[in-house]
Amino acid sequence: GSTSLKSFCVSWIGLCVVLDVILLCQMFLRNEDQSTAIERSHSSLVVMEMSGFVCGYISCAFYLGSRFPQLYKNFRRKSTDGTSYLLFALAMVGNLTYGLSLVFKVPTAKSLQTPYFLHHLPWLIGSFGVLFLDVFVSFPCL
Repeated sequence: GSTSLKSFCVSWIGLCVVLDVILLCQMFLRNEDQSTAIERSHSSLVVMEMSGFVCGYISCAFYLGSRFPQLYKNFRRKSTDGTSYLLFALAMVGNLTYGLSLVFKVPTAKSLQTPYFLHHLPWLIGSFGVLFLDVFVSFPCL
């Protein structure tokens, strides 16, 4: 019942926090020189990279769009009754940590930072954009 669901949710949050701490420790302890060269032809690299980029923007559009039905329903009813706040809280924590993982992974070389952000832009927009929308879904006073 409700008690087992709450226990599961608390356990899941605890597991996520532990994994986040482990990942943060690994990030700080990793060797800075981990560059590996993967030899591929230039044309196949461009096609694969563009395919990933297009999929990223499609994913971003669907992911952002997934919040609008709930926002519309809340606005129409003038209420957030029935909204699972735990679902949105966990989604917000997930989007925050995912977005921050992309930001923390930025290359230290200034010349590589702009291309890095451009290549990760759809995922940054998706995670931080949905995080922004979830604030409006979760808080009835906004």
